[in-house]
Amino acid sequence: MTVSSMTGFALARRDHRVGAIVLEMRSVNSRYLDPQFRLSDELRAGEASLREAITAKVARGKLDVRFYIHRVASAAAEGGVIASESMLTRLATLERSVRDRLPDARPLSVDEILHWPGVLESGEIAVDEVLALTRDLAVEALDQLAIARAREGERLAAAIVERVDAMEAIATRLQPAVPRLVEAHQQKLEQRLATALGIVFDEASGEAGPTSTSTVTRAEALDRVRQEITLYGTRIDVSEELSRLAGHLAEVRAILKRGGTVGKRLDFMMQELNREANTLGSKAAAAELADAAVELKLAIEQIREQVQNLE
Repeated sequence: MTVSSMTGFALARRDHRVGAIVLEMRSVNSRYLDPQFRLSDELRAGEASLREAITAKVARGKLDVRFYIHRVASAAAEGGVIASESMLTRLATLERSVRDRLPDARPLSVDEILHWPGVLESGEIAVDEVLALTRDLAVEALDQLAIARAREGERLAAAIVERVDAMEAIATRLQPAVPRLVEAHQQKLEQRLATALGIVFDEASGEAGPTSTSTVTRAEALDRVRQEITLYGTRIDVSEELSRLAGHLAEVRAILKRGGTVGKRLDFMMQELNREANTLGSKAAAAELADAAVELKLAIEQIREQVQNLE
């Protein structure tokens, strides 16, 4: 099943005795299905059929629907009547045939042509004709629109997959490096705190004199510091965030593969991905993790822009 964009264009037309009957559809992104109709008065009877056909085939998008008659100059008429093109052609053919046989024959006058049976016909379209034309043109235009939207959807899906690949590469690169980064940060903190505690104990020893004793020895203090640093290390460990991130990215791929109306589901997945990227950034204990969080948020925002155009 394909993924469709909400952007597309379609045009269907039929030649009619009154001119060309044209149905145009232009669609852009919207949270809901929002068809807007601009119909010629003669074709107003087809609006309900158009709305029904669109609702059956399109799930989301703002549609600008124009249904009109393009009357050519030869079809324009006063009093609601027009000259039949087919009958005029037949009369011209007959006249040439007669004059080939009878060169001296007088040509038909305009008055005689206009009074010839079948030459003049109504310039209006009956309701049943409007409904039949509406059904036929709606099917053709909606098929064209579906093809255009599917083609654009395929391009958008490819762009999303490309960014998913990039995000998965970031997560794959970080996953084995997390323990090393956390341990390095713990060691750095331990060294700084050990240095600070050494200074404190040296100062305390100097002030109290050689015979004084402390209720907390330096070894006990260092052991307590190591416990706190270990606890802090579990708080800055982003392994779970990276695992959830990988799971969300796998779900994005699965949604695109299933196809159909994926826009709202993907929009929800962008919220979940953004949450993990934010957590990763807030827990980052090294520049490498902070940089990765920024890269992930940038890719998520780029995907979100593409998702807004998917049905």
